[in-house]
Amino acid sequence: MTRFLCKPFYELSLKELYDIMALRQEVFVVEQECPYLDADGQDQSSWHLMGFDENGKLIAYARLIPKGISYKKYPSFGRVATAQTRRGTGVGRELMEQTLAWMKKLFPGEDIKISAQCYLEKFYVSLGFEIVGEEYLEDGIPHFPMLLKKVSDASKASDI
Repeated sequence: MTRFLCKPFYELSLKELYDIMALRQEVFVVEQECPYLDADGQDQSSWHLMGFDENGKLIAYARLIPKGISYKKYPSFGRVATAQTRRGTGVGRELMEQTLAWMKKLFPGEDIKISAQCYLEKFYVSLGFEIVGEEYLEDGIPHFPMLLKKVSDASKASDI
């Protein structure tokens, strides 16, 4: 069972921050072979959702971003990552259910806009997201802009 914890940046311990950065680099820089500047200035204003295994190891993560940071009119989430060893076990869906529940709590009544990697289109559609624009490249990877209308009404998001 995955244990989830969500904290604003200023409450993260040094170990939590280190583990977050290590997981993000493992997934996005090493696995996806995408050199990019991970320290983009958005972490300090965001909430950080962490999923830990039974031994306390970080295995899942998402950054929850208030309106006005990534998008002027929408809150968002990103840097969604699951440890390679846990993929295919349901941890990714569990992470997304927790993400949507926290978004509902933190940003009630708001639509959510994300930049989703195209290969995950069906996954995000299954959670209620819709494509709202043309495909584009972000850091050399195809993405779609996607929108989830009124997260407070999202039936897929369980309450925390």
